[in-house]
Amino acid sequence: MEFGEQDAGTYMTLAPEGRLNLISAPPLKARVDDLVREGRTRVVVDLGAVDHIDSSGLGALVGGLKAARQAGGDLRIARAGEQVRAVLKLTNLDRILVPYRTVEEAGHDW
Repeated sequence: MEFGEQDAGTYMTLAPEGRLNLISAPPLKARVDDLVREGRTRVVVDLGAVDHIDSSGLGALVGGLKAARQAGGDLRIARAGEQVRAVLKLTNLDRILVPYRTVEEAGHDW
C-alpha cells in the first residue's frame, strides 16, 4: 500500500489510500510501529482517501493506537469516510478511535 507521510512538527500524519484490508493494513501498522520506535508517538492517520476498511484495517489502527499509547503518545484518525465511520460505529471502536473531521483538528491540542 502506498501512503503519504507528513511531519507536522508535533505529530506525524500517515495517509493511506484505497482499501485498508488484509493486504494493505500490515505496512501501515509497521510504519506506525517504526514511528513509535523513533520517538514519534503522536500519529494522525488521515483516512480521507480510504474507501473501504475491514477487520484487518481496524486491527492495524487499534494496534497502532496501543503501541502509541504504551509509548506515551496517541494515534488519532481524521477524515474518515462514510463506510469507515459505519464500521467504527458497528464495532463500537468509534469510542476509542474517535474520528476527527480534519487532520488539523486531530492534531490541534498536541
